[in-house]
Amino acid sequence: MAKELVAENTIIQDAKLFINGEYRDALSGETFDSLNPATNRKHASVANGGQEDAKLAIDVAQRTFVSGVWSNMPVEERSKILCRMADLIMENVDRLALVETLDVGKPIKESRGFDIPRAAQNFRFFAEMAKYMVHEHFDMSNHMSYVQYAPAGVTSLIIPWNLPFMQMTWKASAALAAGNTVVIKPASYTPLSAVLLGEIANEAGLPPGVLNIITGPGGSVGTVMASHPSVRRISFVGESNTGKTVMRNAAENLIPVSLELGGKSANIVFEDADLDEAVTGSIEAIYRNQGEICLAGSRILVQEGIYDQFLDKFVAAVKKIKVGDPTDESTDMGALVSKGHLQSVDEYVQIGLAEGAKLAHGGKRAPGLTEGNFYEPTVLYDVNNKMRVAQEEIFGPVPVIIPFKTEEEAIQIANDSIYGLAGVVWTNDLRRANRVTSQVHSGLLWVNCWYVRDLRTPFGGAKASGIGREGGRHSFDFYTEAKTITMKK
Repeated sequence: MAKELVAENTIIQDAKLFINGEYRDALSGETFDSLNPATNRKHASVANGGQEDAKLAIDVAQRTFVSGVWSNMPVEERSKILCRMADLIMENVDRLALVETLDVGKPIKESRGFDIPRAAQNFRFFAEMAKYMVHEHFDMSNHMSYVQYAPAGVTSLIIPWNLPFMQMTWKASAALAAGNTVVIKPASYTPLSAVLLGEIANEAGLPPGVLNIITGPGGSVGTVMASHPSVRRISFVGESNTGKTVMRNAAENLIPVSLELGGKSANIVFEDADLDEAVTGSIEAIYRNQGEICLAGSRILVQEGIYDQFLDKFVAAVKKIKVGDPTDESTDMGALVSKGHLQSVDEYVQIGLAEGAKLAHGGKRAPGLTEGNFYEPTVLYDVNNKMRVAQEEIFGPVPVIIPFKTEEEAIQIANDSIYGLAGVVWTNDLRRANRVTSQVHSGLLWVNCWYVRDLRTPFGGAKASGIGREGGRHSFDFYTEAKTITMKK
């Protein structure tokens, strides 16, 4: 497959394009460097695909789809292959987790303990669900109608850099289970784990051309994937402005899109909440994956009666977070994905301080970790929701803590955002939980927990956080075309 390079604690492979079941160089022969965020040193060369590579992959996916080798395969056989891919992911969990950690900068205990097992679960869930999808039948006096859910066709999946393997498999497993062929573009920051899915697909017996992976810049590869007339579905996860570009490109050929975009979720802590539980959950909701999660509870709204007590406990817990080598099992928070992103996060902290926010902890590079992109877990408090740091997505380990007086004010602050992806409510009052969750404009809401996912439920955001829902039946609704067939009796 590739030349092997020894990097830190593993063997990292140079990454090539995966088209029609084979690894190959970009047509231009060009490559780019993949850097380890913890050291900022090169650990792999990656094929720098361009527009012609993307067109080739889409053409291969289209021919494969039309051939029926996958789209017409009995669902039971498709399911077996996808379940085999799930098995292979878990058989390679250590390798995949280490590659993910070295490429993203996230702690190994998160990669091995959550991301890779969840990736296997994605494949197994959608593979099994595809076998038991209900098809509607409607009877009339002289006619009958029934609905078929046919595979849509070539599906473009454009994947972000923060949770690359998990996000990729979440999309690909559903699209494949529905009978589609797919072309995947991983983020240029984090391409390595995505490329390894090609090995798994071949070993599992996925027919060539069903799964294709193109590494390269969004401006060329991504544009083709979002506008090519042979593409019939686009699923994109990323920043909101990029999502608008994807949607504009897709509109040229009326390609349906599913967009999961940015977030600035409100994490609301009421006076009657279990304070220790709320602190622990709020820490998890903002510092997991270095805060590089669209679902992060980045706006922490705390009722005035417990504001000081919550802040004291929260800061005390933050001081215990261990920042360090992502491959160390004891590390709680690793490195940000790039130098540029670290600079962006730090600039936001400085903007917040200039706006009048107060700094309780952090606010600078982590001491003693000068090589990589390590930033201290930071706490900004006494924040006003009109400040930029409360309105714009920082996408890093920087929560803003905002006081509120009443339930009505908390709801107003929560909704005073262009985003509407997620939210958390901490309360022991069941009626309050129902009132607040029904009035906060977000696609996902948790009560006394965070990031608990049932794959049967819809996932997606409101407002600038996206369009559409995936998960369970909603994924199959998106990745299929519903066909109504009516016949005379």
